[in-house]
Amino acid sequence: MRPTLHSYQHLAGGKVRDLYIVDEDHLLLVASDRISAYDHVLDTPIPDKGRVLTAMSVFFFDQLGGVNHLAGDPLDERIPQELLGRALVVKKLQMVPIECVVRGYLTGSGLSDYRSTGAVCGVELPQGLVESSKLDEPIFTPAAKAAMGEHDENVDFQTVVDQVGEALAFKLRSETLEIYISAANFALDRGIILADTKFEFGLDRDGNLVLADEVLTPDSSRYWPADGYVEGRVQPSFDKQYVRDWLTGESGWDRHGQSAPPPLPEEVVAATRARYIEAYERISGLNFEDWVKP
Repeated sequence: MRPTLHSYQHLAGGKVRDLYIVDEDHLLLVASDRISAYDHVLDTPIPDKGRVLTAMSVFFFDQLGGVNHLAGDPLDERIPQELLGRALVVKKLQMVPIECVVRGYLTGSGLSDYRSTGAVCGVELPQGLVESSKLDEPIFTPAAKAAMGEHDENVDFQTVVDQVGEALAFKLRSETLEIYISAANFALDRGIILADTKFEFGLDRDGNLVLADEVLTPDSSRYWPADGYVEGRVQPSFDKQYVRDWLTGESGWDRHGQSAPPPLPEEVVAATRARYIEAYERISGLNFEDWVKP
């Protein structure tokens, strides 16, 4: 018989995920249907979002190979019945306090930094780049992890060295770039541009670097349709940018004000859900309806 969630102690909660203690060496990682934007967790969930994130992560962990934190399959008997499809049993790790961000295209906060300084996280870039410009080669643009409700801070590579040591900093950078290049090529073969993404790593008891958390999901990545790509404008995307655009556009909400974001209308919820599912299906080649159901 499967355990209930109440049989596990809650360890930590983030904007989207929750961690529970399974035993001394393992955790239960649960992806919720919550969605965040501009450091706010919105009141309106996106149905099936947690299942999409889990399905995408499992697909890419398998596709990438290498060392990752998975300690069981999506039907592992330690997963409570009601959480099947959006929970995974993972290895307990000492997490590295760095968001390992990699950019192949210039947009978002990277574009803002570039316009201000000509660089992103200390990486100097050529003059004349615009919104959505493809970079000559992908760049490692790390961020220091912030507390819940606060914004991760973009930092330069030397800050990573100072925080985790030179050897680990160089390994984080090389692993991040290698994974991105492999995943970006894979996605492009399926008509999708992986503009940027972020990874999290942890250390196991033997000091080995382990890829953890989520990987290459629409929450942690910017995915654009390749057939419509045009440099110089904001690209349509398969991620939560649709929600961000509605919040700062049609809703009239001031992201810099003190008020919480408004609830999402049904049509925005439905369109966002459809984008997440389309990203999974186009990249994986699998039918989301066949993914694990509770």
